[in-house]
Amino acid sequence: MTDLVEIASDGLLAAINPFGAELTHLRDTGRRELMSDADPAFWSHTAPILFPVIGVTNGGVIRVDGTAHPMPKHGFARHSTFDVVRHERDRAVFRLADSEATRQHYPFAFRLDIDFALYRTRLTVEARITNRGERPMPAQFGFHPALAWPLPFGAARDEHIITFDADEPERLLRIAPDGLIAPERRDSPLDGRSLHLDDALFTDDALVWDPVHSDKVRYGPAEGAAIEMGFPDTPRLGVWTKPGARFVCIEPWHGLADLEGFAGELRDKPGAFVVAPGEDKRLRMSIALST
Repeated sequence: MTDLVEIASDGLLAAINPFGAELTHLRDTGRRELMSDADPAFWSHTAPILFPVIGVTNGGVIRVDGTAHPMPKHGFARHSTFDVVRHERDRAVFRLADSEATRQHYPFAFRLDIDFALYRTRLTVEARITNRGERPMPAQFGFHPALAWPLPFGAARDEHIITFDADEPERLLRIAPDGLIAPERRDSPLDGRSLHLDDALFTDDALVWDPVHSDKVRYGPAEGAAIEMGFPDTPRLGVWTKPGARFVCIEPWHGLADLEGFAGELRDKPGAFVVAPGEDKRLRMSIALST
């Protein structure tokens, strides 16, 4: 098993697994766990990094300049070992660079840095995607943190609410049984700006806001300690769990799974961005304790 890399502030303790650069633990000073228990009966991950695609691709491939390349669900970063390139008391940076293995799936020269930094009761995670090649590089990227449900502060599971900081008037995307995006949308379950969490919401997979107008949400009971999660750089948001599990994922995305029947190029996938040669793309997420 890979040793976890630990960082700490005056208010939080975090541990990251270099395999996948995956946030494995986030605890307060009372050592109460804010992340999923990773029960394999439901889902053994805690916060995978989604790159260079989000979700499933039609036929299990992406297309670059007319050539098909096999691509696993959510990409390959979550199944890759990152190098630890910086480790301080309150900060750690993990790096994945292209290799012969990655170029079988994604024929680009890239560098992906995931920077974890703690300050008081806030964790900030920044992804920096650098194009090391000589041609434009399309990609998608997503965060996938699984937070404890219920949070360890005493409120019951059915008291937990996700509250958006802006109105979200659109209907939600619908995910087909094969993981592709269906053409028809589904009604939004929001009550005003509030999502009252219940297992029944997730019998048909994730809830997906496309677009999401908020750039932060509050997660927890209506009163008392909760989590504020910020995502200023990602225009879509997924919320997901498996019914009965002790976690809920709040997932900021820059991209989506393929639409049913999609057979276009990677650069034309919904939410894909393009990084120019020698340039980089940065996306941030934060998780903070709130009272």
